[in-house]
Amino acid sequence: MALPSPPPARVFAELLPAPAPVPAPAPSGREVHVSGSAELSAGPDRARVLLRLGSRKEAAGAARSSVARRLEYIAQSARQRGVPEENMTVTEDFSRVENTYQMEAEVCIIFSDFGKMQNVCNLLIEKLGTSVTISPPHFYHTPEAVDTLRRQVCVAAVGNTRRKAQEVCRLFGQSLGKPLLIKEEETKEWGGHIDSHLSNSPDSLTLQERIQNATAYASCRVFAVFEIKGKENRRHKLL
Repeated sequence: MALPSPPPARVFAELLPAPAPVPAPAPSGREVHVSGSAELSAGPDRARVLLRLGSRKEAAGAARSSVARRLEYIAQSARQRGVPEENMTVTEDFSRVENTYQMEAEVCIIFSDFGKMQNVCNLLIEKLGTSVTISPPHFYHTPEAVDTLRRQVCVAAVGNTRRKAQEVCRLFGQSLGKPLLIKEEETKEWGGHIDSHLSNSPDSLTLQERIQNATAYASCRVFAVFEIKGKENRRHKLL
């Protein structure tokens, strides 16, 4: 008896020759290589002022209350002029000196509005007189302000580089294409300086001189490669 014929073969997968890779378009070689730079500055965005006050009395309560009344007046004056509570820090020290009690306090106030800072300090000097000592303001930058300056100077350098490339292409009647490479080559940061005719003593500086002294500077140099497109369409440009 003859064996039954086998069922027809079923193909589950078939290996086909891989298609030939599509060659990448050869670079035209029409490129413009340029470098550009920028330098920016930013004034300080914060100022820290320290106020010191104290009292020495034979009675402990009298020393405490004398300082407490002035502390409350300082805090109230700052709050009324828009200084948030979290921007004020008070440090107190109570001690016994010979046969008296001494109460000392230091108030640190952070200002973001320098006009308000001047108003508060002038008011406290007028109302409290010599019972409070106000240190000259210390101006500085927050980390956010420094990061903003770094980004701005980098973007400005890239913009200057692109404009330079456009001018070069326009000089030869060409138009600028897309960027092929943008590389940040060098960045520098430095603080403000005091002019030689100014005194080295911080107490002798005016408010504007202090702000200038605290001004931050940053520079950036970038290198870029741009594609050169066809000739510039002057008719389209005129339209």
